[in-house]
Amino acid sequence: MKYNNLGNTGLLVSELCFGTMTFGGEGMWEHIGKQKQNEADELIKISVDAGINFIDTANVYSFGQSETILGNSIKNLNLNRDELIIATKVRGSMGQEVNNQGLSRFHMFNSVEKSLKRLQLEYIDLLYVHGVDKITPIREIMRGLNDLVNSGKVRYIGVCNWPAWMVMKANGIARQEGWHEFKAMQYYYSLANRDVEDELIPLSQSEGLGFMPWSPLAGGFLTGKYSREIDKAGGRRDEFDFPPINKERAYDIVDIMREVAMSHDITIPEVALAWVISQNGITSTIIGAKNKKQLDSNISSTNIMLSNEQLDKLASVSTTEVKYPTWMVGFQNQNRIP
Repeated sequence: MKYNNLGNTGLLVSELCFGTMTFGGEGMWEHIGKQKQNEADELIKISVDAGINFIDTANVYSFGQSETILGNSIKNLNLNRDELIIATKVRGSMGQEVNNQGLSRFHMFNSVEKSLKRLQLEYIDLLYVHGVDKITPIREIMRGLNDLVNSGKVRYIGVCNWPAWMVMKANGIARQEGWHEFKAMQYYYSLANRDVEDELIPLSQSEGLGFMPWSPLAGGFLTGKYSREIDKAGGRRDEFDFPPINKERAYDIVDIMREVAMSHDITIPEVALAWVISQNGITSTIIGAKNKKQLDSNISSTNIMLSNEQLDKLASVSTTEVKYPTWMVGFQNQNRIP
């Protein structure tokens, strides 16, 4: 297992981050996973034994169950807290109450207190804002996050699913005020969707932020189970078709992935993970697993070295139309690149 710097923090995190979205299985999350405590304990132990020191959860996963199960696993396995980097999130709705969601100071402070109780921890290593809250000003959000860090209940802050301009504006405000800035970004990235390459990954590299891809298997579509002939394969996408992808293009991608997998005697999901891990600017790729076999396969992807020819084939079949102004930047700078 390799370890990378989380942006410019000096904090080293494993190249794989174990995601716990499959823990619990309440509400919409049952389509993703239903792992209970004993199963979770086994998966966490395998991950930590393999060298993974970075574990990701969220308050909204199974409405708190994921955090509770993770907290129990840390205690059940007698894991060394000082060797773990625990990330959770705030933004989603946690109940029917009107203020039990969003990024208001009110909700963020309440949410962190409840997350700490569920996790049975004294502090959260990395707290992500889980999405955009259109009614709370960015300055208010950053002030609240700054005070959470100053309280000692949160060590670092990160952002998920915000447009690049909002991330830069937020960190600009924080920098101007001398507040704590975002140190990490968590975004959807896979061979089936490479949108983050236009602005978000360049932003993370320019500003020294860690970049953590979520759903590198495109919600299970890149497992090889699905094809033009098989659109129902017993996977999570049968009931929860998310995140959205261009399926016709994804079928072409899977065809090339299958060729690569056969040449290495590995699985198609391992190719998908190896590709994401190998991309420039990636800090730690978030994996999820329902059982030991899946987890072992995910972990083994860190040992796969794709050839330049294979990387070129995968890049070619997965390339999407470049959006403006990205194509104009490239066009105008043709003669400015030595």
